Amino acid sequence: MTIQKFITYTPLDINGKELNENHELKLDVLENSGNYLLHKDLLRHYSSQKQGTVSTKTRSEVRGGGRKPWRQKGTGRARAGSNRSPLWKGGGVIFGPKPKKTFLKLNKKERQLALRTLLYNKKNNIVTIANLEDEIKEPKTKRFLKVCQDCKIDLEQKTLLVVSKKTMPLKLSTQNLKNLELISASNLNTLSLLKAKQIILTPLAINDIKEIYCD
Repeated sequence: MTIQKFITYTPLDINGKELNENHELKLDVLENSGNYLLHKDLLRHYSSQKQGTVSTKTRSEVRGGGRKPWRQKGTGRARAGSNRSPLWKGGGVIFGPKPKKTFLKLNKKERQLALRTLLYNKKNNIVTIANLEDEIKEPKTKRFLKVCQDCKIDLEQKTLLVVSKKTMPLKLSTQNLKNLELISASNLNTLSLLKAKQIILTPLAINDIKEIYCD
C-alpha cells in the first residue's frame, strides 16, 4: 500500500546562502518497508552487469581424440575410447559454463516505487543547490570544491550529485573526486542512491524526477 509523503526543501545558492523560496516534492511511497523491492531492483541491476561470456569446451568440441588410445581388451587397463574424455587430462569439461544472457525482469512501476521510497528515506541527507549546472562554466575542480565548502558538503563521504544535464565543465570539474558520483536525473538508480551518504540535487533535476518517476 502506498501513501503520499512530501519533501520540503530550500535551495542554496553556490555561496551557501538560503534563497527566499521553498519547494515541495510529492512522492508516493510504500507505507511499510520497501526492502524487498530494493532487493529485487539491486538483483536486476547486478544481473544486467554480467557479461555472460565465460565458456568451456565439451568432449565433442576439444580438438583431437579421434583414435582409440589402445585396444579394448587384453591390456589390463581400463577401457578407453578417446583421449579427450572428461576423465583424461586435456579432455572436455562436464557440465561446464556456456555463454548466456542473464535477465531479471522488474516492472517499471515497481522500480519507480523502490526509487521513490529510497529517495524519501534519504530526505535528511539531501542538499539542494540552485543553478549548479550553469554556474560551473569552467572545468576547474578548485571551483567546485569551493562550492561544496560553502554549502557544508563533506566530500570525505560518498556523495551523489544529481543534475538535469551533465555539462562538460561540470563533468571535468568532478571527475577527479573519488567520493563523488555525477549522474543525470534520467539515469537515477537505487544502487547509486543506496551507496550515497550525501545527495546533492538541483531544482532542474528535481523537476525531472517529478516528470520521470512520479505519477
